[in-house]
Amino acid sequence: MANRSEVAIVYLSGVVQGIGLVTYPAAAAVFASPSDFALSSTEYGALFLPQTVLATAASLAGAGLRRRLGTKNILLLGLLANLAAMVLFVLSFFVMRRHAAAYGILLLSTACMGVGFGFAVPALNTFASAFFPQKADKALLALNASLGLGTSLAPVFTAVCIGLGIGWGLPALAGLLMAALFIAAAKLSPISGESTAPVRAPNPNDGTKAVIPSRFWLFAAFSLLYGVCEAMNGNWASLYLNQHFHSDKALSSIVLTLFWSMVTLGRIFFALVEKWLPEALVFRILPVVVAAALLASACAPVSSPITGLLTFALAGFGCSALLPLVISFGQAQLAAISASVAGGLIAFYETGYGLAAFGVGPLQSQAGFNLGSIYGGTTVAALAMCMLSFAITRKSRAGQARTGF
Repeated sequence: MANRSEVAIVYLSGVVQGIGLVTYPAAAAVFASPSDFALSSTEYGALFLPQTVLATAASLAGAGLRRRLGTKNILLLGLLANLAAMVLFVLSFFVMRRHAAAYGILLLSTACMGVGFGFAVPALNTFASAFFPQKADKALLALNASLGLGTSLAPVFTAVCIGLGIGWGLPALAGLLMAALFIAAAKLSPISGESTAPVRAPNPNDGTKAVIPSRFWLFAAFSLLYGVCEAMNGNWASLYLNQHFHSDKALSSIVLTLFWSMVTLGRIFFALVEKWLPEALVFRILPVVVAAALLASACAPVSSPITGLLTFALAGFGCSALLPLVISFGQAQLAAISASVAGGLIAFYETGYGLAAFGVGPLQSQAGFNLGSIYGGTTVAALAMCMLSFAITRKSRAGQARTGF
C-alpha cells in the first residue's frame, strides 16, 4: 500500500501538470497582442497541433512502454518533457520580437508538452487506481480534480505575472515545480505486481490475435467529442471575450480561471455525492449541460461580458466529471484491456482537443465564421456525447469480451 508521501507526489504532479498545460491558453491575449507575440488566430491554433499529435502518440505508445519500463519511469519521462516545455516557453519571451524564431520555439515547447502530457497523465491515472483499488472511481475523480486545480490556478498566476511585467513568470514557476517533482517522483515505489520483464512477441501460430473490442470505439468517440468541447472552452474562451466582448487581458484570464475552477469544483462535488447521485445519471446529464452552455455562449449579447463569463462557468461544471468517468467506465467494462484504456482514451481526447484547438483558426480566417457561430455549432458535438453516454452506461456483454490491444 502506498504511503502518504507517494500519494502526495502523484496528486501534486496532477496539479503541476494542469498548470503547465494551461500556461499556453492562459497567455492567449499575449500571443494575440500586436505589441507582444502578434500571432494570428491560425498561428495561435496551430500552436496546439504538435502538442496534440505528440500527446496522442505518447498516450498510445505509453501502454507498450509501461510493460517494458514500468509506470514510474514513464511518469519520469513525462515530467522531464514537461520541464523542457516550460524552459522553451520561457525562452520564447526573450525573442518574441523575432516572430519566426519565437514561433518556432513555441512550437517546440508545445510539442514537449504533448509528450509530457501523453506520458504523465495515463501514468498518474494508473498510480491513482493502484493506490486505491477499491475506490478507483473516486481516486480518478480526485486526480482529475487536482489537474483541474492546476488549470484554474494557471490563468490567475498568468494575470499576476502580466500585471508585474513578467509574462514568463508562470512557465518559469511551473518549470521549477516540475524539476522538484521529478526529483521526488524518482523515489516512488514501483506499482505492486507490475513487471518490466521483456514482453514475449505473440506467436502467430498459437491461435490468438490481439484485437480491440468493438465496444471500445463508443468510449473513444465520446472522448474525442469531449476533447472538442473542452478545447472550445479551455483554449478559445479568452480570445472569445477579447473579440466578442472587447474585454481586456485581465478579464480574458479570469474567464479561464472561472471555467477551470468550475471543472475542479464539479469533480469534487460529484465525488462527494456519489452515494446519492449515480455516476451513470451524472454521465448522461452533463453533456446536456455542456450543450446548453455552448449555445448560451454563442447567444450572449456583446454588451454583457458577465453573461459570457457565466456561460463558461456553466460549461466548466458540465465538463467536470466527463473525462474521469469515461475512463472509469472504460476500465470497468473493458477489463481485458484495462491497462490500455486510460492511454487509449486520452489519445482520442487529445485528438478531439487538437481538432478544435487548430480548426477554429482556419474556420475564422478562411471560412469566414466568427467564434460565436463556431460555439453554436459545437453544441452538435455535445449532443452527440449525450447519445453516446446512454450507449456507454447500458450494460453489454460486449464490454466483457476477452480481447486486448
